[in-house]
Amino acid sequence: MSQTIIMITIAVYLVMVVAIGFVFTKKNNTVDDFYLGGRKLGPFVTAMSAEASDMSSWLLMGLPGVAYLSGVADATWTALGLAIGTYVNWLIVAKRIRKYSQGYEAFTLPDFFSKRFGDNKNILTFISAIVIIVFFIPYTASGFAACGKLFSGLFGSDYLLSMIVSAVVIVTYCTLGGFLAASTTDLIQSIVMTIALFVVVGFGVETAGGFDAVISNAQSLPGYLDMFSSHVAASNGAKPYSLLSICSTLAWGLGYFGMPHILLRFMAIEDENKLKLSRRVATIWVVISLAVAVFIGIVGLGISKTGAIEMLTGSNSETIIMKITHLLSSNGAFAAVIAGVILAGILAATMSTADSQLLAAASSVSQNLFTDCFKIKLSQKKSMMIARVTVVIISIISIILASDPKSSVFDIVSFAWAGFGATFGPVVLAALFWKNANKYGAIAGLLTGGVTIFVWKYGISKIGGVFAIYELLPAFVAALVTIVVVSKLTGKPDKEVLDKFEEVRSA
Repeated sequence: MSQTIIMITIAVYLVMVVAIGFVFTKKNNTVDDFYLGGRKLGPFVTAMSAEASDMSSWLLMGLPGVAYLSGVADATWTALGLAIGTYVNWLIVAKRIRKYSQGYEAFTLPDFFSKRFGDNKNILTFISAIVIIVFFIPYTASGFAACGKLFSGLFGSDYLLSMIVSAVVIVTYCTLGGFLAASTTDLIQSIVMTIALFVVVGFGVETAGGFDAVISNAQSLPGYLDMFSSHVAASNGAKPYSLLSICSTLAWGLGYFGMPHILLRFMAIEDENKLKLSRRVATIWVVISLAVAVFIGIVGLGISKTGAIEMLTGSNSETIIMKITHLLSSNGAFAAVIAGVILAGILAATMSTADSQLLAAASSVSQNLFTDCFKIKLSQKKSMMIARVTVVIISIISIILASDPKSSVFDIVSFAWAGFGATFGPVVLAALFWKNANKYGAIAGLLTGGVTIFVWKYGISKIGGVFAIYELLPAFVAALVTIVVVSKLTGKPDKEVLDKFEEVRSA
């Protein structure tokens, strides 16, 4: 009975988001409407859609799973890096990229790069579009993997079938309603995610025997509550969490400067002067949500200690919220409805990121590759059709990549996050804050960041020791240094580029 109620609750939620897609279909009259909603987002929608699209299933699965397995150090330092990165990104990037993207009449990130640096051959556009496609495919795959784990874990359904059903829903409202539909559903999804987090904490603490029991259990585990140690479950011991590891996890915050799906929200706000309100709303929500997500991991381990749920290992730890929700659903019809809302929250976290990523990837293909690079003239109608087809194709590839149920949501997101942060982040900062950055420096920076991510992840980090750090940090630094050095060596940009920059800055 409880499973039926949960399924009905989730079904109602899915129908609702698809309906939103249909509602906004009629509002997509131009490509600008489809990708940026005509730059008409209000401050609250901007804040919540940006953060909902940011956090993804990682918030409700990856982060609690890390805390469950190894304690607070890894999860909390990562959360701190994300919280700081969120605030700084809103503080120094949001207003500028809104102003500059409009000044250069750009509504995609690759388009902005080419126009800002005076790249008439669209080399920057081409490289940026390829980077978006390369890293968004695994990022989207992580979201579909989360959906597969959710349904197969709860209902015993086939993992691949669960992914396909979830993907169909996301693709439907995304292709129908475009950016406005994605942003509106993101706002709703952020509310659902918040409800899910707090209900799980409340019920979880009660099931574990109360707050004191949760803390007592955590304190009994070596290194579990220590910010400078990490718990090792296999040996019931602890290992030091070094300064290098702290810097490595804090580096997650650098990724924000290069996230296309977040930067698009900044570009789309109706009034740049209202970004202060958006920044406050976004930062408060992120700090609270991250803190609660980490605590859920601690609570989950306490519940496992009581025997109410089994001990989880490896990537299975990412299902801790689902396990707690299953317990909740056994307490009557109302509890089952609440459980359905919580599970819809996990879906919300996944969908809110996947839809934004798919839109950004679609814009890269239809606008940046077909129109800007290959000079194929497309009508508004054909351009949106190609964008929609792109969404479907990328979704299919993502499903194939995530077909292994053992794939870790945290690991996939970690790599994709590093890829965007290191390739786009330094170029975004240079484009907004350094007038003398030129197109050669930007091109070199993009290539250096992208290549370093792969080389460090699959080569240098295997050496171990000081090299075993999160690839985002060395790749970001390498790209930033490259932009400066190459720009200095190749001279100042052309006069027209400098004049345009001054015109936009002073507008």
